Amino acid sequence: MRASIGDYVHTHGVTSDQGSHTAEIVEVRGPDGGPPYVVRFPDGRERLIYPGPNTVVEPRHPVD
Repeated sequence: MRASIGDYVHTHGVTSDQGSHTAEIVEVRGPDGGPPYVVRFPDGRERLIYPGPNTVVEPRHPVD
């Protein structure tokens, strides 16, 4: 898995009572764009994550 700052991660929760989560990547700590990532959720919370198999990265959309 590779990501860049500004990309989004989508995690489909298996055990979460809230289902899926989406967060913006604000820091990439692994080599060559790999995990772990510091992400920011829509409510402003930040968390260090190690994405699992139910996580996908959506590249940020370029500004026109």
